[in-house]
Amino acid sequence: MKTVQRTSVDGESAGRSDATSSPVDATTTVTVSHDGHTRAAIVKLLLEQGPITATAVGSKLGLSAAGVRRHLDALIDAGEARAATSASWQQKGRGRPAKQYQLTPVGRGRLGHAYDDLAGAAMRQLRELGGEAAIHEFARRRVQAIVGEVTPAASDDASSLSAKADEIADAFTSAGFAATTRQVGSGVQICQHHCPVSHVAEEFPELCEAESAAFGNLLGTHVQRLATIANGDCACTTHVPLVAPNSPARNSSAPTSV
Repeated sequence: MKTVQRTSVDGESAGRSDATSSPVDATTTVTVSHDGHTRAAIVKLLLEQGPITATAVGSKLGLSAAGVRRHLDALIDAGEARAATSASWQQKGRGRPAKQYQLTPVGRGRLGHAYDDLAGAAMRQLRELGGEAAIHEFARRRVQAIVGEVTPAASDDASSLSAKADEIADAFTSAGFAATTRQVGSGVQICQHHCPVSHVAEEFPELCEAESAAFGNLLGTHVQRLATIANGDCACTTHVPLVAPNSPARNSSAPTSV
């Protein structure tokens, strides 16, 4: 038997190795995680699921509320995260609205945008030499390299389109975009929570336009880009309708203006 110091998963001591410590067997597993690893895990959650509450972060990572808030406060102080009060529809139960946390552009920038300056210079040179047509062709080929193994949807039924949206998201995740899908009303949204080329796309929106065009071609339907990281939004979001625009189901579920 020997005494060991227990450390919580957020790096804070949960006990001390002294005469009053409870002895544990030498084979007992004690989970230890360094602050850096915990901070990285929190940043990943903010990236992929933000805006998200501190309670939800703690639940997903097995961290104490105090430990989560310590890391979130540090990210906010560094300008890498921000907090906003939850909307009324996001509230569960009574009491003061919980804060929702997400990364700022500064926080996203720290995730790495390799060779931004070089890429931007190369794009400007390409435009000078080949004009707008060269930029559009480059953007088309770039996104084709990402989704090249994704085949067009076999049919336009909701389940087929939803599954194809998942395939597209998987392809973009493999390319570093941290993409997911989510059902929203009578449609599905493809959400890219990170964009490795967002800094370049600020100057060359053709990169974003080519992605939307590729989505539409693969899904065989009109898609709508709702938000982009290049424009300062928290994710690149593309809406894919799962019901034909003029179908009775779409008309009956269409929101009414107030």
